[in-house]
Amino acid sequence: MPDFLIVGAPKAGSTALHAALVRHPDLFLSTPKEPKYFLTADAPPPRSTQRGPGDAHSAQEWVWRRGDYEALFDAAPAGRLKGESTPFYLWSTDAHRRIRAAAPDVRMIAVVRDPVERAYSNWSHLWADGLEPEADFLTAWRAAPARAAAGWAPFWRYDELGRYGEQLQHLTSVFPREQVHVLRYRDVLDEPERTLDRICAFLGVRQGAVGTIPSSNVGRWAADSPRNRRLRRVVRAGAALGAHVPPTVWRGAERRVLERLQRDSGPRPRLAPAARREVLEHYRDDVALLEQITGDSYRDWFGDGGTDLYRIRKP
Repeated sequence: MPDFLIVGAPKAGSTALHAALVRHPDLFLSTPKEPKYFLTADAPPPRSTQRGPGDAHSAQEWVWRRGDYEALFDAAPAGRLKGESTPFYLWSTDAHRRIRAAAPDVRMIAVVRDPVERAYSNWSHLWADGLEPEADFLTAWRAAPARAAAGWAPFWRYDELGRYGEQLQHLTSVFPREQVHVLRYRDVLDEPERTLDRICAFLGVRQGAVGTIPSSNVGRWAADSPRNRRLRRVVRAGAALGAHVPPTVWRGAERRVLERLQRDSGPRPRLAPAARREVLEHYRDDVALLEQITGDSYRDWFGDGGTDLYRIRKP
């Protein structure tokens, strides 16, 4: 079992942290980055919760057998702390209980991001990948509860995934608060050396061994055009067929389609202030709970412009 986990949140910097920490001489991180073991633990992800575009294909990549999961850490040199990064663990209360049962002393790192920008980044990720059928973010965000009820996978829960206060409240009812380190996405971008040193101190390994965040998870965009609408239909149809073939087969075919989809699309557009205000109202009570749990202020999330906007990370 791992010694530490990067537990969340999706689209809040877990890929950047994983890429940085994998270079630390005292740490060993799994490949794949997101095995998702504790989302089911010894049972394959049920089809009843994988009904969104591409979900059943993606579920083939989950590492759900305990033996396979433990084997991810077999190559760890003696004395290194072992870890993995599945950002959906923060959201899943079932995962909290499974982690507690299997690894009660594990340390967990949770990165939180302006919940509106996180949701918008989540939607734009799926839109640029051709899987999101709704061209308007606000419409897609409003549809999230109905999609969840229909069995779409966790990554489609644009609303729920940003309610960090509720998630941390449950996590810290299962684990001692000192086993959970909470940091901000903005700190990962703006103060990488200080942020990485704080994480290393939390894990009990050498500080100063890593000080930069490699460029990773670079944002993509795909404009809404007649040609791209056709390509999106191809992606979604292919992802449905991909549920019945090995993941490497579909990934190879998908890559060529996505290159065409994302070609010459320009930067991702900014979220309109009116849309931001509507979505933000959903999180006001939860941000207050987050402040209560962490003792930190997140008032800067309440402006019209957003403070955790995506920026390309340079090494």
